[in-house]
Amino acid sequence: MSESHDNTLMSAALEEAEKARMRDEVPIGAVLVDARTGKIVARNSNRTRELSDPTAHAEILVIREQCEKLGVQRIPEYDLYVTLEPCAMCAGAIAFARIRRLVYGASDPKGGGIAHGGKFFEQPTCHHKINITTGVEADACGQVLKEFFAGKR
Repeated sequence: MSESHDNTLMSAALEEAEKARMRDEVPIGAVLVDARTGKIVARNSNRTRELSDPTAHAEILVIREQCEKLGVQRIPEYDLYVTLEPCAMCAGAIAFARIRRLVYGASDPKGGGIAHGGKFFEQPTCHHKINITTGVEADACGQVLKEFFAGKR
């Protein structure tokens, strides 16, 4: 994918993050893209409060949706765009789903599991190596979170 296409897809993930903010959820959005066509096949945002489900992160919701649509547990022809560095739980789901490529916006030094914390994909127990692109629309992705948490203080 080109840099401009990455930016366009991250903008779609940011739209999902805004929907989460409007529901008073932590504003993280994700879109799942068919790498063969470049088209979005699933989109969602955090719904942990709405669903009373601590696993209802945006990344997991879009992975679940596409796997269910296709009746499979692995989706290696798909790319995931998410506004914030995935946590360790989501990194595990991304690996088990065999996502082809992960693109994320803002880094998460406190809760991230990709470049921070356990660095999931660098562990010898991780059997799926993934192409990762970071920093796409990072300022905009970080800003939506800063504004959300500033409003909570």
